Amino acid sequence: MERVAKIDSQGIVVEHVYKSFGKENVLKDVSLEIKPGQIFGVVGNNGSGKTVLMKCICGFMKSDKGKIYVNGSRIGYDCDFPESLGIIIETPGFIPTYSGYKNLKILASLKGLIGKNEIKKTIERVGLDPNMKKPVSKYSLGMRQRLGIAQAIMENPKVLILDEPFNGLDKTGVVHMRGLIKDLKEQGKAILLASHNTKDIEELCDKVHDMEDKW
Repeated sequence: MERVAKIDSQGIVVEHVYKSFGKENVLKDVSLEIKPGQIFGVVGNNGSGKTVLMKCICGFMKSDKGKIYVNGSRIGYDCDFPESLGIIIETPGFIPTYSGYKNLKILASLKGLIGKNEIKKTIERVGLDPNMKKPVSKYSLGMRQRLGIAQAIMENPKVLILDEPFNGLDKTGVVHMRGLIKDLKEQGKAILLASHNTKDIEELCDKVHDMEDKW
C-alpha cells in the first residue's frame, strides 16, 4: 500500500487531478492552491467540471489520477472526507417539515462541536430569524439558500466549498452574502467559490480560473 505523508500546507492543494466519465474527460490535469485568507473562483459553463472538482475535493467523488490535500491531509488516503470543511453544493437538502433551526440542530448533533447559541447566531448572521417556526417547505428559494450557507459556516470550518452560493437571492441578499464571504476571508478561511455571475467573481476572488481553459 502506498505510504502517503501529510503536507504542511493548510487550505486546499490540488495536484494534477483527472476525472472522466466514460469517454468524457471532465477534469484534465487540474492543479490549484487555495491558502488561508484567500478566495479562489472557478468559472465555466454548465458541464465544465466546476461541481465535479468540488465533489472530488470534498471526497464525494474519487479522482482518476492526481492528489488532493485539504488542511494537510490527502483525501482518500489520510482521510475519506476532510475535517473542518463547510460545503454548499447544488441545492441544499433539508427535512422539509422541520424549521430551519431544527434542521441545523440535527446536523450540528452529528459532530457535537456547537450548541444552540452558536446555531442561532449563525442563522441571524445569514439574515434569518432563528425563532421562526415556519417549516423549510414554506421557505422561499432565497431563504433556503441562506439556510444552506448557515449550515456550511456554523461550525466555523477552516475551508469552505461554495458552489453557486447566491442562487435564489435577491439583490439585497446578494450584497449581504458577499459581505459575509468577505468577513469569512478576513477570518482566514480558504474559500473555493463557483458563481455564474461575473460581478461575484470580480468583487470577491483573489484568483480566478476558467474551467474551460486548459489547465
